[in-house]
Amino acid sequence: MNDLREWMEEIAQGAGEITLRYFQNASLEVVLKKDESPVTRADRESEEYLRKRIREHFPDDLILGEEFGEQGSNRDRRWILDPLDGTKSFVHGVPIYGVLIALEERGTITHGVVHLPALRETISAAMGKGCYWNGRRSQVSTKHSMTESLICTTSPTRLEDLITADKYEKITRSFGLYRGWGDCWGHILVATGRAEAMLDARMAIWDSAPLGVIVEEAGGIYFDFKGNKTIDGGNLVSCAPGVAERIREMLLA
Repeated sequence: MNDLREWMEEIAQGAGEITLRYFQNASLEVVLKKDESPVTRADRESEEYLRKRIREHFPDDLILGEEFGEQGSNRDRRWILDPLDGTKSFVHGVPIYGVLIALEERGTITHGVVHLPALRETISAAMGKGCYWNGRRSQVSTKHSMTESLICTTSPTRLEDLITADKYEKITRSFGLYRGWGDCWGHILVATGRAEAMLDARMAIWDSAPLGVIVEEAGGIYFDFKGNKTIDGGNLVSCAPGVAERIREMLLA
């Protein structure tokens, strides 16, 4: 294959078409998993499709997906899949959900794709080769003034185990505008220059895997709520460079 990043976009879009068959379908059955999170046929069929396409080209690679666990033998390469990030939004008919794919090579995420099927947006990145938004290079915002910037967060109730209500209010009120756009969408807004920061809590590895390389290749900065540059902290902050250090300082204060 000529370009791995573009191929990953292709299969993410194929999985997205599967989810659209069920989107805003009143008869869609929703089942609760053991952790009380919802799952649908769209989640499962999307992941089955992704696994099939990856196996066609990389039969021995490890594949870790939210719905079907980890399979494979080649531990130098691991594909990390979230076939439908934002299932709660999806089942409510809200279009801000995504298909997430990351490729980890020898412990480093080298490629990431997020496809937003209902919005017809695809964002992808390969380490050292830039970030692309619907085929064009993507860059984070160049703003430095927080009062002119937009911050996105997950629900305050999801953040309350990590930061106090006072700290949450201090951070969000430092920005000119804040909105509660959760899941992958807030991070993609940062990577495409439409928001300056995103605070996200309670993330599994398949929620965060492609986001670090996407944000960084777009010129942004990411870290967890302890200020560490990692996607494995169970939470994630994505931001434009102009506001990054101030956010880090407020989180650690």
